[in-house]
Amino acid sequence: MNKYSPKWQNVQKRSGIRYQCGYCDTDTSPSGGWSTENIGGHIGYVLICTNCNRPSFVETHGGKVTNTVPTSRLGNDVMGLPEEVESLYREARDCTSAKAYTSAVLTCRKILMHVAVEKGADEGKKFIEYVDYLSANSYIPPDGKAWVDHIRTKANEANHEIVIMSTSEADDLVAFTEMLLRLIYEFPHRLKEDSSSE
Repeated sequence: MNKYSPKWQNVQKRSGIRYQCGYCDTDTSPSGGWSTENIGGHIGYVLICTNCNRPSFVETHGGKVTNTVPTSRLGNDVMGLPEEVESLYREARDCTSAKAYTSAVLTCRKILMHVAVEKGADEGKKFIEYVDYLSANSYIPPDGKAWVDHIRTKANEANHEIVIMSTSEADDLVAFTEMLLRLIYEFPHRLKEDSSSE
């Protein structure tokens, strides 16, 4: 994410608070921002990220960070993605920043469907058929079958049942999706870049 360039006005010196920025994912310890009064050890801060220059609201209690808004996103960037897959993957990660974990799980399900179609599966199939296609065509590592079953189960729960997904369930699915996208897109992309630079 590009740095937000305008200069903040009337910034007060702040230090000693470390958090992960929800905008750029940087582990940061800002030197400037604003704070509320201390009530029973609870202090709220608006802190400016040292990397992207964007403000986050950081709640502390007893000197420990208890919450940040926006929350840092689960997962990591992946290179070499087709435009639609990249957009969906960003959306899944953004959902986790908003604590919309059920939406993140459903978006991971949609990513797998898009990847299968992008890799040659016919459109209009059921989710399970897309997962089977990816598995049958060796896009999923042999030991990844249990993960695929896990994704299918959790995605079906989120899609067809009255179930709210948790942080850990979203984390599992985003992590698996990230790994799959790296294998299918990023590593071939890196290899192509390395070959072209020789």
